[in-house]
Amino acid sequence: MTIQIDTIKKTIEPLRQGIINHKVYAAIKDIEDLKIFMQYHIYAVWDFMSLLKSLQNNLTCTSVPWFPIGSAETRHLINEIVVGEESDVDLNGIRKSHFELYLDAMKQCGADTLQIENFIEVLKNTGDFKAAYTTSNTPEEARKFVDYTFKIIDSKKAYLQAAIFTFGREDLIPGMFISLVNDIHKNFPEDISIFKYYLERHIEVDGDHHSHLALQMTSNLCGTNDQFWDEAEKATIESLKKRIELWDGAYTQIMKSKE
Repeated sequence: MTIQIDTIKKTIEPLRQGIINHKVYAAIKDIEDLKIFMQYHIYAVWDFMSLLKSLQNNLTCTSVPWFPIGSAETRHLINEIVVGEESDVDLNGIRKSHFELYLDAMKQCGADTLQIENFIEVLKNTGDFKAAYTTSNTPEEARKFVDYTFKIIDSKKAYLQAAIFTFGREDLIPGMFISLVNDIHKNFPEDISIFKYYLERHIEVDGDHHSHLALQMTSNLCGTNDQFWDEAEKATIESLKKRIELWDGAYTQIMKSKE
C-alpha cells in the first residue's frame, strides 16, 4: 500500500510543515512559557492514549470470553504499540504510561496540572465531556481537539482511528523545540529533566519504531478499499488542522502572559 501512504503523506505535508514550523515554538523563551505550552499539550497526550486504547478495543479481544478478532498481524501491531505507550519506563526505570510521565514532567517544572486532572476526574465520574470541560475550564482549542478525536473514536471505524493515530500524531516535534528544551535544561536541570527525557523517549519510541508499526497497521486496515483511503486522508487533514488550532491557543496564551 505504498502508493496510498505516499499520497496521504504528500497531501498533508503543508499541514505538517505548518505544525513543525508553528510560531508557538519561537514564542517559548523560558520555563514560564514552556509551562503554558505543556498545559495545552497535555490534552493531546491524554487523548492520544484514548485513541490508542480505542484501537486496541476494536482490533483485539478485550472482553471475556475471549474470541480471536481480525488479523493476528494487526493485533500484534497494536498490542506492541500499547505496551510501549501504556507501560514505558521513567528516568528511574519505573513503569509509567507516557501520559503519567508527562504529568510528572509538568509537576517537576511547576506547570499547573489541576486543569487536566479535574477534567479527567469529572469525566471519569460522569462520562460527561461538557461537564468536564466546564468544571476544569479547559481551553476552547483543547476542547475542539479532543472532541474531534472522540468523533473519530465514536465512529467505530478502526481504519480512521489508525489514520489519525499514524499521520496526525507522530514525528511532529521540530528540532528547534528540542534544542530549546536542551538549552533550558542546561540552566534548570532540576526543573525539566523529566520533560527532556519524555521528548527523547518520544523521538526514540514513538517517532521511529511505533511510526513504522502504525503505518503498517493503517495499510492493513485500509487494504485495497479506495473509499477507506479517501476517508482516512480527509480525517487526517482535519486532525492536523485541529493540532494547529491547539498550538494557536497555546501561542495566544503565551503572548498574553508576556503582556
